[in-house]
Order: sequence, then C-alpha cells, then structure tokens
Amino acid sequence: MSTAFDSASGEFGKPRALIDPFARAITYLRVSVTDRCDFRCVYCMSEHMSFLPKADLLSLEELDRLCSAFVAKGVTKLRLTGGEPLVRRGIMTLFASLSRHLESGALRELTLTTNASQLDKYAAELKGYGVERINVSLDTLDADKFRAITRWGDLNKVMAGIDAAQTAGLKVKINAVALKGVNEDEIGDMIAWAHGRGMDLTVIEVMPLGEVGEDRLDQYLPLSMLRARLAERFTLDDIDYQTGGPARYVQVKETGGRLGFITPLTHNFCESCNRVRITCTGTLFMCLGQEDAADLRAPLRASESDEALHRAIDAAILRKPKGHDFVIDRRQRRPALARHMSVTGG
Repeated sequence: MSTAFDSASGEFGKPRALIDPFARAITYLRVSVTDRCDFRCVYCMSEHMSFLPKADLLSLEELDRLCSAFVAKGVTKLRLTGGEPLVRRGIMTLFASLSRHLESGALRELTLTTNASQLDKYAAELKGYGVERINVSLDTLDADKFRAITRWGDLNKVMAGIDAAQTAGLKVKINAVALKGVNEDEIGDMIAWAHGRGMDLTVIEVMPLGEVGEDRLDQYLPLSMLRARLAERFTLDDIDYQTGGPARYVQVKETGGRLGFITPLTHNFCESCNRVRITCTGTLFMCLGQEDAADLRAPLRASESDEALHRAIDAAILRKPKGHDFVIDRRQRRPALARHMSVTGG
C-alpha cells in the first residue's frame, strides 16, 4: 500500500474512510466466497443452476487482499457468505488469514452465514479463528418440508451442525424466510425452539432476485401479517437492539428471546444502510436491490500495489444509492432483478 499523501483524507499513509453520498459510513462488508451451494432452496435458486467456472472466481489470497483493503478503509464487520461458504475448498485458510485483523483490533467481528450442512466439521475451527457468532439459514423444523424447500437438504445434518456450533461456543442466530402456505404456521414453534436453545431468530420476507422456477407472488408473505398472527400467541415488545444488519427486533415476553424482522418489501430498511457486498468474482454491489456494480477484480490484479484498488472502491462508494427498488411484479410475475441471491450472498 502506498504511503503517499492522500488529498482526500488529508493524511499520510491512511486510506480514506468509506462515506457514501448520504453521509452513511460503510463499516460492514459481506463477501460471497462462492456461488455454489449444496442446497437448491426454492426461493434462492433454480433446481438446475449453472454456476460460474472455477477459473472466474477470485483466489482465496485475492479475497484476503480485497477484504483487507476494506478493513484498512474502516470496515469493522466482515461476513463471509455464498452460496454456501463452507463448500469452498480451503475456506478455513481464509478465516485463518483474516483472523489477524481481529488480533490487531482493526476488525471487530468476523462471521459467516451458513446452511449448517458442513458446520459439524468446521465449528470448532471457526471458533479458534475468532468467529464468535454465526447465522444459520433454516426455514422449517419438519424434515419432509425441509427437503421440499431445499430440494437436496438433510435436516439431520443441519441439526448436527447447530449442535456442533453451540458445543464449540459459537453464538447462533437462525434466519428463516417466511413462505406463504409453506412455513407460516410453523414460525411460532420455531421461535419457541430457537429461544429454548438460546438462539435469536430472524424472519425475512422473500426477495425478488433471480428466476428460481417458482412464482414469488405465491411465496410472498408480508411480515406485517405474520407479526399480527404471532402477536396472538406471544407478547412482542419493540426493542432498540442492533446487530449491524437490517433487522428490527422485538423481545418475546414468553420466551425471553429476541425476534427480528427483515422487511425489504413492506418496509424499506435503507435509511441507515452501512453495508456493501462483493461477489466471488470481485464485483462490488453497493446495494443488494440495484444492478449498479463496480469491478474490483481488474484493479486488484493490475498491480501489487493497492492504490488502484482503493481508488476503485472510493469511486464505487460515491455511487451508493439511497435505497433499493425491491418490488414483487404482480403484472409480469418476474423478479425485480435477474441476479440470483446466491451471487451476492443475501
């Protein structure tokens, strides 16, 4: 990295902090390390997906360098996603390398979102590299329904992964996508189960990303409707709790646990957005719900110096929009964006 004077920051040797046009500091980076997954969830992928050639993916060393550039520019929370991040060959070497930023204090949190299918193999190692909490995507506790939603998944493997994570001392949060007519009557039981094991649960509206062979209008359940149903069983008290993500939380009086709601469709959560996302090919998306993107692979590979990379990042952040354009298209019945969720990792 160059130690030349940075006219934008006014300091020697210190990269400029990431501030977008709406004065939001970008401190949270989500990095998709692979577009591949061992599940084919009906709201995320089509059953017969075409994945990127492995040659198109950034190497683990390049992913480390890219993440480190963002850490140098003020990112304090780093989440690795996929696809399913734990199916990427050698992924533990990336966690091991990135853990140096935790040790230096530059990074406050290194975490991941996983379907937990591989978690029983890696939970203890993740904990050893400084990962303290993880998100597990799980939409049902019914084995047959789980197989139908994921198409390929085995609920027993997921439960073994969650067991291993908790045994290793990882804090687990469950993410469940609310699917109309599929799991909407089960969310209450999932709350009781998760909270009974000391895990928070967040429910998420289905997002209109990519063709998945299913009708999103048929899947879509407004969380305002779900919350009203849950309020018939539980006492839900709004609380001022933040994890750095878009969820709004309530305390469930009967269980003592927290329940989050992520509502990209019924309530735009963009006003305090501090996040950007990078794909496994080095494309930076400043907003999950917009197509505008910046290529970071070219400047990354252009030089061993990070100067060009930092300039590309700065220019991209200045294009970060105020909010997304998610909408369920009821007339054309097509996704808001052609890009699949697995490309940017949610």
